[in-house]
Amino acid sequence: MATHAFEAQLRVKSLDTESWGWFVGTGAALALLGFIASANLLLAAIAATYVVGAAMFAGGILMLVHAFGVRRWGWAAFWALSGLLYLSAAAAILYQPLLAAGLIVLVLAASIGASGLVRVGVALGARGHGWGWMLASGLISIAAAVLIAIGWPANAIWVLGFILAIDLLFQGSMLMLVGFALRSRRTT
Repeated sequence: MATHAFEAQLRVKSLDTESWGWFVGTGAALALLGFIASANLLLAAIAATYVVGAAMFAGGILMLVHAFGVRRWGWAAFWALSGLLYLSAAAAILYQPLLAAGLIVLVLAASIGASGLVRVGVALGARGHGWGWMLASGLISIAAAVLIAIGWPANAIWVLGFILAIDLLFQGSMLMLVGFALRSRRTT
């Protein structure tokens, strides 16, 4: 554990103290976006769903382009089919963002629950230093997954936006803290 903390300190010390303003500015912008997202969770959920749809659309196009580039390998049909499936999923997401948000929330609940189960298993198996925190983290994740699943599909219109808002707020706060830490190191 001490080794990881020492390595983290080395990485922070290697950051350029002159760029502290970029960290603070970017962090403030992300935190502001998090506050905006928290003001309208439905709009944030739809925006997040559109981002997923756009990414899948771009991925589908890239797979189709790749299929034409590897025609001689004999796997072109596989890549083309994969690209078409991505494009179909993207079209469905972009056409019905609220339905897609519901499905994304359901997959998210399953992922959070599975992650929690893994952490509980590791904590109970290892029982090393800090295992209680890992156990608590796993149990909290399982509880969150159960709460999301119980409230589904009604909560689908706000859960995704809530998670996006919280993520933006935490990312922004973390970047601002790093920036202020860099600024204080610069003056000492």
